[in-house]
Amino acid sequence: MLPLVGLAAAWGGFWWMLLPAYAWYLTTVLDGVLGLNEANPDPQTETRALFWHRAVTVVWFPLQFAAIFGSIWHATHSGHLSGLEKLGLFFGIGVLSGTIGMVYAHELLHQKSALERWMGDLLLASTLYSHFRTEHLLVHHAWVSTPRDAVSARYNEGFYRFFRRVLREGPASAWRAETRLLARAGRSPRDRRNPFWRYGALQGAMIVLALVLGGAQGLLLFVFQAFIAIWQLELTNYVEHYGLTRKHLGGGRYEHILPRHSWNASHTASNWLLINLQRHSDHHYKPDRRFPLLQTYGKDEAPQLPFGYPAMTFMAMVPPWWRRRMNPRVRAWRRQFYPEVTDWGPYNRGELPMPRNAL
Repeated sequence: MLPLVGLAAAWGGFWWMLLPAYAWYLTTVLDGVLGLNEANPDPQTETRALFWHRAVTVVWFPLQFAAIFGSIWHATHSGHLSGLEKLGLFFGIGVLSGTIGMVYAHELLHQKSALERWMGDLLLASTLYSHFRTEHLLVHHAWVSTPRDAVSARYNEGFYRFFRRVLREGPASAWRAETRLLARAGRSPRDRRNPFWRYGALQGAMIVLALVLGGAQGLLLFVFQAFIAIWQLELTNYVEHYGLTRKHLGGGRYEHILPRHSWNASHTASNWLLINLQRHSDHHYKPDRRFPLLQTYGKDEAPQLPFGYPAMTFMAMVPPWWRRRMNPRVRAWRRQFYPEVTDWGPYNRGELPMPRNAL
């Protein structure tokens, strides 16, 4: 995708369309040709054997940084791109930073290495979505598939309603999670240990750099690509847990997270592109596993998507089409895994909001 950014920047026109064409459509075609990969690696593989897999994610930030800010300088100084060509270019870059950068950031922020976590923070800052680290680690992984998790899409909830809700609730939820941790240690929200200071500084530095390189136009192009990246990320979040609910045990408690609480996809090409993110059932079951070691599951253990994420996220943008395809699968999942549950009322579906202090 990086060479395609170069072509779109140099030649203008409709060359930017190759970026979404590759990420969304060609990958889906390759999934159809290559089929499923249901082989599972040895989960006990030592970390040192994964050097090159780790290297791919660590080196991505400088490459994405160069693509974003080099394109800002080029678009605002070369003079050969029209306004529409510039928007097309930065739409394509947003597809790059959302499809690749966000996925790599997700992998990096789960690691213990300070270098990897910093690379994850820098990737998120380049899309103005730094709070995702806190929201994902402290909220999503604890409360996935429950009403307490903003990014677990509710049954029958369309993507656009979901997207507005997540943009509104996500930052506030992340802030509450961090301030709770600080309060337990007897510290105030203004304490320097609050990562929101780092989030603000990194995002501010990116904004200033965009202004320095391209002025107001450069800033607008930077914000535009960030929005496209966030849209890509939240489309993926929408697909990953749509309609799935952990059983409520009473007293605000839920059953343990199992592979059945995430949609699984074993499609070969899209898992190459997304570094096994589609083996999401195992990621939530064993979140400390690095992406090359993630396991896939059969339909007796985890619900299966009919296509890989690129095709499913395209479908999600047309809510009636999405509901026709996915609602029957959610109902079948309920019958398969929770035949004893006869009342999937508003609380179990997540349609009733939890009290704010429940978080």
